[in-house]
Amino acid sequence: MSLITLTSDYGYTDYRVAAIKGRILSLNPEARIVDISHDMQAYNLQQTAYTVSNAYPFFPKGSIHIISVDSFFHKDRKCIIYRADGHYFIGADNGVLSLIFSDIQPEAVYEITYNTRFDDVVSFTTLDVFAPAAVHLQNGGLPEVIGRKYLTPKELSLPKAGTTDNLIFGEVLYIDNFGNIISNISRSYFDENMKGYDSFTIKFRNLALSRIYKSYTDIVTDWNQETEYHGKPAAIFNSAGLLELTIYKGNSSNGAKTLFGLKVGERIYVEYH
Repeated sequence: MSLITLTSDYGYTDYRVAAIKGRILSLNPEARIVDISHDMQAYNLQQTAYTVSNAYPFFPKGSIHIISVDSFFHKDRKCIIYRADGHYFIGADNGVLSLIFSDIQPEAVYEITYNTRFDDVVSFTTLDVFAPAAVHLQNGGLPEVIGRKYLTPKELSLPKAGTTDNLIFGEVLYIDNFGNIISNISRSYFDENMKGYDSFTIKFRNLALSRIYKSYTDIVTDWNQETEYHGKPAAIFNSAGLLELTIYKGNSSNGAKTLFGLKVGERIYVEYH
């Protein structure tokens, strides 16, 4: 049996996450449920897309991913199922699924018609629509039984890095729990534009870095003096293949976000020379 993952902006203080799990288990007591995160910033689709896109590939094919961010129900916005990359994704038609799959075309998209038509009352979208749809799919049901093909889902796009002369201009895409600053400059884009140049400088605010490490631990060159490297600024390509600005052993209160002062959307440049 496939598993169901949950991603939301509900947090853990209120009843919502427990109620969703209870609803799923009431419909299928054997259901397997895994939390991806419930700490998404309210209505933040870009943050949600980054998190889900980097998490879902590690789940088995056939997994069903419920995304409850900006998911308030109203009749003019559909609830949809994406079938993409061997997985199912359930969410509101708010564009978040197109952000997750900016480089992958969905195999099919369905408008969920279960409990969303005529005089049906939907007071909590995830409980009333997403959870029953997920359990239907988990039990081997076809999406066509609870929905119909949908050809015009809302599409959004993530900001893309660009170039001019010997300069890449990107921006902050995401800031993680350690305060690390993730840009939209990919390793492949960096390498492609590096051809013909011998060196580079990463520029942001009034700071600059001229080296990219392979990993966080490569920042330390003498492990007998490891504590001396705490607080050292550095750049790496992270596990998602994106240029990241970091502070070694930093955290949410003293990491790159705090010390560099960057926010999502601010510019990061790579100058080749």
